[in-house]
Amino acid sequence: MSLLSASDLRKYFAAEPVLDGATLEIRKGQHVGLVGPNGAGKTTLLNILMGDLLYDAGVVNIAPGARVGFLRQRPEFDPTETVWQLAEKALQPLMDLAEQAHQMAEKMAAADTPQQQELARKYDAIHTELEQRGGYQIDFKIRRILGGLGFGSEMEQKPVRQLSGGQQNRLLLASLLLEEPDLMFLDEPSNHLDIEATTWLESFLAESKQAFLLVSHDRYFLDRVTNTTLELVNGQIDSFPGNYTKYKTLKAQRLEVQLRTFEKQQEEKEKLKDFIRRHHHGQKHAQAEDRRRKLERLEAGEQAPVPREIPIPKMKFHEVTRTGDIVMRVDDLAKSFDEMLFSQVGFQIERGQRWGILGANGTGKTTLLKCLLGEHAADTGTVKMGAGVEVGYFDQHLNCIDGNVISAEAIRPRNESTAELRMNELARRDLLARFGIMGDTALQQVQSLSGGQRNRVALANLAAQRANFLILDEPTNHLDLWAREALESAVREFEGTILLVSHDRYFLNRACTHILLLENQSTRVIEGNYDTYRMLKQAQAAEETKIAKSYGLTAAGKKKGRAAQDVTKRKRKFPYRKVTDLENDIAACETAIEALHFRLADPATHRDPGAVKAAKSELADHNERMQQLYDHWEEASELN
Repeated sequence: MSLLSASDLRKYFAAEPVLDGATLEIRKGQHVGLVGPNGAGKTTLLNILMGDLLYDAGVVNIAPGARVGFLRQRPEFDPTETVWQLAEKALQPLMDLAEQAHQMAEKMAAADTPQQQELARKYDAIHTELEQRGGYQIDFKIRRILGGLGFGSEMEQKPVRQLSGGQQNRLLLASLLLEEPDLMFLDEPSNHLDIEATTWLESFLAESKQAFLLVSHDRYFLDRVTNTTLELVNGQIDSFPGNYTKYKTLKAQRLEVQLRTFEKQQEEKEKLKDFIRRHHHGQKHAQAEDRRRKLERLEAGEQAPVPREIPIPKMKFHEVTRTGDIVMRVDDLAKSFDEMLFSQVGFQIERGQRWGILGANGTGKTTLLKCLLGEHAADTGTVKMGAGVEVGYFDQHLNCIDGNVISAEAIRPRNESTAELRMNELARRDLLARFGIMGDTALQQVQSLSGGQRNRVALANLAAQRANFLILDEPTNHLDLWAREALESAVREFEGTILLVSHDRYFLNRACTHILLLENQSTRVIEGNYDTYRMLKQAQAAEETKIAKSYGLTAAGKKKGRAAQDVTKRKRKFPYRKVTDLENDIAACETAIEALHFRLADPATHRDPGAVKAAKSELADHNERMQQLYDHWEEASELN
């Protein structure tokens, strides 16, 4: 079933169209990724499909009755409401349906026998819909999505006005996921998410039965959640089955065929033109005339499509001088502000290695970089640079380049005292071109450029300095997929040493030889890339599950157990009980909760309003009891 179709869409903002005959279709349950270079019109297309922007020509059709939702980029909340209240709002239609079921059950209880059959039929239809949409598990649905996006139970009653901008954007995403529309439009949904929350969102969307159209620069994300890829280039759309990696393979194959066909047709045209030119007035005039008619038919007929190749910039860093074997040594580094960010950090980077720093938001990744650079004073510890090390720093806020000068001037080397480092304007413009800044753009003020263009200028500036130790803070920000691919190649070919922070797991995987993991206010060194880290994490989770099962613990109990580790001894809150006894009580309580959910899912229960009320009351009591048992178990595990 088609949920949305658009054909021959055209949109102009200037003489050249942004959309020039764009056509697409999204079917029920389809997970679609929309890719294209920066400036191709992806956001314009989304705004048109969502009804926020008028188009100049074409047709957009949405299936009758289809519920459509989209991720707003600007939060519009009542600041007096809490996180939980706003999450509940997204489920208001479901809560209204549950209330209808409750009222219907009351009517059945009071109705005469002839009416009960018709009321029971209506009630069963409502009950079936509630069951299919999880209407009997509203609190569970809310907690699952809020928790997955980083809103713990301690934040549920927090007023929205106290949330940061990033948290408000995450709350917008939570509301959309809770609404469960038939079709979702998602523009960079992983923005403002750390890797843990992004991984959760991937799993949620991959399992979702809802259709969605997704724009993202995160290739790992696209690979995990999409089964169709739309490529928007030159105002037109090509469709490819499969995720981003499959698209890259199919695109290369399709491009090869298109190039061959196009070149063959052009070659045939040139041969015909040449024959006509040479024999138009000679003895072979009749043959030339025949060739002319053939050329006319060829040009009037179906033309081989011009291959839609997306250019990849040839990013490359200069050759650099050799450093000592040890490039950086860090010992016992610690830093705190209002609370401790990290302590006892120690590691050693050797020449030619490429390190990536990985950690959740707020763990202090950028602060660690600034401590290493000496821009922040560490509380304790030492940072020592090796012999011959020249540091080049890429700042994610792009303060490393002057916004008030033109691009060609912004990348002038800081030290041009030697002939080797002197760069005339032509050399600087050649360097900018390697990073995708060409033509008049190189002569524009940096502050007038787009985010992606400023990022490229900053990278070119880094290359101009010829540093042999690059420290990069989120270097892929604002870059499209093709520029990221080019930067990966430049980093891999760089002869010096690299330390970088990035949320782009694909980039970390392709670019890094070591991972420095920031967690629990400390660090852990992983020899390998992001895939290595992921495999180690999966192995650790499997081992924890195995241990938990051997002790009869639930997943929730296991989580409590991990939280109890490394906690200082405290006074008892609960009376002494054996851990095994508490685990038996937890198992019994879980069984009772499961039975109550089963009872509430039974249509017969809802024919008796008193039974529904009693079951809900019991469920609330058991949930409260379960929380107390978890807390008691945690205390007993620590103090017994």
